[in-house]
Amino acid sequence: MSVRLAGDAILGRTLRGTDLPPTDPRSDDELVAAANAGDSAAFEALYYRYRDWAVVLAWRFVGDRDEALDVAQDAFLYLLRKFPGFRLTARMTTFLYPVVKNLALQQRRKAARYRLDPDVDEADPRTFVPHADESQQRSELAAVMATLPEPQREAVLMRFVDDMSLAEIAAALSIPVGTVKSRLHNALAALRRDPRTRAFFDFV
Repeated sequence: MSVRLAGDAILGRTLRGTDLPPTDPRSDDELVAAANAGDSAAFEALYYRYRDWAVVLAWRFVGDRDEALDVAQDAFLYLLRKFPGFRLTARMTTFLYPVVKNLALQQRRKAARYRLDPDVDEADPRTFVPHADESQQRSELAAVMATLPEPQREAVLMRFVDDMSLAEIAAALSIPVGTVKSRLHNALAALRRDPRTRAFFDFV
């Protein structure tokens, strides 16, 4: 079975499933090379390796789990269409980040057009909280994060949630590393000034 056909079959399964294949020990570069050579299991391994990350990232922008699942699915369809011939020149998360983000923002705009209540704002990523029953500390962190300008908040999440380096953030957002540093500096200064979040960022 070709990678393209196998990928269609994989992505045709629901993301809501809990069954996972055994972890593939190969690196991302090795999996990409294998997928380019026709190994359908290699693409499946990449899919399951980054599926949950893509869903959480999409949720950050759309604020709805079902929509986040759809966005993640579309992101992997985009990746699938790159094979054969795909070249991974950075970390997979660096490649996928702008794909997921752009698809999520498209989904937000589409949802806003169909919303019946014109007084309800479209989903705002600043309101994203992974679990509604998180501790008070997590709630306060989310509240303070919501006060940051969107570019600063995005940089903080990419650095400390997505564990991306400054260079990777710059590549994913197509901005200079100096701009990333500036956004992080200003964001962390604000977070350290607020007593509700100082403890989270004093060590940074």
